[in-house]
Amino acid sequence: MIRMMAIAAAVALLAQAPNNVRDELAALRNEAHTRRAAGDHAGYLQEAVKARELLNNNPNAILSVARGYMEAGKSEKALDALVQFADLGQVDTGMLDGSNKDFASLVESPRYKDVLKRFEENKKTVSGTQIQFDLPDPGLVAEDIDYDPSSRAFLVTSVLEKKIIRVTEKGAATDFASSPSGWPMLAIKVDGVRNLVWATEAALDGFTVAPKSDWGRSAVVCFDLKSGKLLHRFEGPAGSALGDMALDQEGDPLVSDGERGGVYRLKHGQLRLLNGTDFISPQTPAVLPDGKHALVPDYLRGIAVLDLEVGSVRWLLSNGTALSGVDGMYYDRGMLLLIQNGTSPERVIRAFLDTSLQHVVRSYVIEQNTPTLGDPTHCLSVGNDYFYIANSGWSELDDHGNVKAGSKLTPAHVMRFRSW
Repeated sequence: MIRMMAIAAAVALLAQAPNNVRDELAALRNEAHTRRAAGDHAGYLQEAVKARELLNNNPNAILSVARGYMEAGKSEKALDALVQFADLGQVDTGMLDGSNKDFASLVESPRYKDVLKRFEENKKTVSGTQIQFDLPDPGLVAEDIDYDPSSRAFLVTSVLEKKIIRVTEKGAATDFASSPSGWPMLAIKVDGVRNLVWATEAALDGFTVAPKSDWGRSAVVCFDLKSGKLLHRFEGPAGSALGDMALDQEGDPLVSDGERGGVYRLKHGQLRLLNGTDFISPQTPAVLPDGKHALVPDYLRGIAVLDLEVGSVRWLLSNGTALSGVDGMYYDRGMLLLIQNGTSPERVIRAFLDTSLQHVVRSYVIEQNTPTLGDPTHCLSVGNDYFYIANSGWSELDDHGNVKAGSKLTPAHVMRFRSW
């Protein structure tokens, strides 16, 4: 989960590497800003359309196109874009409360009123889950979760307390291991077959809980499942933020770098870059049953199918489900459980793929706009149940990892949802 902080840094960088989509997006945004500041409405719209295409119909990119149409005097085209935005289950609260003035001239339009009704429907409360347990320490800022069937306990990483805790099914928690470098701990995956626990630690750039001299460093670490003893540590590339992770069928970690956009495989003690050009902020991968491909959600671009041999990608298609803003993801027999903390509203959904794994054919919301959801992060499956972290605490932190003025951390929830 290296989310908006990494994205802001990514789009500000230019000319870091040729043919890099992060640089391409930054160039588009800079050009759009220049055109808009100069009053070149047609030019701004042109750049906004290019960005929407690059981001595979990201909802926020669609809104930018709608604004471009308004400024170019094409109100019906703007309304078409707003309908597309609403079709993705999204809400612009500024339009509902009147603070978004970009579309003020449309307030008497019947189509615009219909869009606002759709927004009201899209932000309704949905609650199909229950709390399995609360994490007792509100200061953790819980990030990732996995399950150890041998001890019937969950393992949860902590960002602020820089450790992994072991939690029973009833919520009793003990420390399992600490970050060997004193950095925030992010991803975690249990390999019960080999009695290993894989995790990532990252000195997130600007985060005051890590030494400033370490900012921009990250590593993949491996612990003994039974004792919590550190077995291995593999340093990531300079400037990386190795965040989310999956294990392939051989137990080798597949790791995403949310800061610089790379996806790596750790094999024989070496981190090998699989793709460093197509992703902006890759999040939690999911290795497909063929062992040759993985689904990789990108926070801005949607969900890609990554070829693990040659590194090529293709993007899942969806006409009615927003696939951006995904942090945690779990694949199960053609179904995706998606934790979307980058959509509006934030939500947990199930999305179903066609047999060719090319299209999302339908989806439905499991939880959104509830008192328990907060800022959700990651998920997993245990038997017939799905579990995910809700109210993680990330939303209460500023860009430096400090609790915002006037905010207070409260215990994270581990939520349960029956899968079938």
